[in-house]
Amino acid sequence: MHSPLLKLDLNLLLVFDSLYRHGSVAEAANEVALSPSAFSHALNRLRATLNDPLFVRAGGRMVPTAKAKSIATGIAAALNSLTASLHPQAVFEPAKSSQTFTFAVTDYTAAVILPALISRVNQLAPGISLKLVYSREFNADDDLLSGKVDFALGFEEEQKLQKRGIETITCFTDGYVVAVRRGHPVIQHQLTRQAYLDAGHVVVRPWMETRGVIDRYLESQQVRRRIVVELPSLMIAPIIVSRSDLVITLPKRGISSVFDMKDLVVFTPPFPTPQYNLKAYYSQTLSNSAGHVWMREQIMAISDA
Repeated sequence: MHSPLLKLDLNLLLVFDSLYRHGSVAEAANEVALSPSAFSHALNRLRATLNDPLFVRAGGRMVPTAKAKSIATGIAAALNSLTASLHPQAVFEPAKSSQTFTFAVTDYTAAVILPALISRVNQLAPGISLKLVYSREFNADDDLLSGKVDFALGFEEEQKLQKRGIETITCFTDGYVVAVRRGHPVIQHQLTRQAYLDAGHVVVRPWMETRGVIDRYLESQQVRRRIVVELPSLMIAPIIVSRSDLVITLPKRGISSVFDMKDLVVFTPPFPTPQYNLKAYYSQTLSNSAGHVWMREQIMAISDA
């Protein structure tokens, strides 16, 4: 049934998984308690078994090959499952824990939920740490399944096919609003469809996608808005909007969390927009981890608040 495994020393999978996550022989070797020389020897054995170099050195890092990328998620999931099966979970005591949870985020998704979560966690479990890394895609499936991150904060404006092995928590649902600076020369007391289309727009594209849900809707109506500034990050958008006549369309909670509301006038979009659903994604392989269960409970607690 498992004949391919008969040719493989399963300990080599630990070597592979560690190097894939760290990208450094020294760091990976330290994690699996091997000398760099012994680690390199183990890696060469795995290369020979799988008939692929698996990792190549580039710019001081060990970069995975296409084959390594294709098997990394499955190996990480299998190792997590084995660990959970062989070692029953100890009682999790939040107040005594020093566990670190890694979240994949954008600056927007971090701003609208993490301040409340960090405040709650710090009160209940001051020894727990949260590490934030930038998300490379809307729900960071591969990073979740490989174990690089514990949670990914992403959003869904339309129903997407969820990758197998990923679970979600819906944090909140929001609607879109349009914001302009107070004292805008044209848009003051109302926002018409034509004024919206005539205005210059600031658009935030965290994953540099070619177009978002707003533009797809407008194109379906055979019209387009005039995009003047495209940003990979939300960070400087408040400064741009407050110092120009440009407008921005964002979920309402994002506007109230990041912008100075006294500088803005906010309108309902002059056309139908979808609901914005912020979700926390996590891997099924961690669903029974006591610490992970506790952190999910904290996310749900602030989501219901």
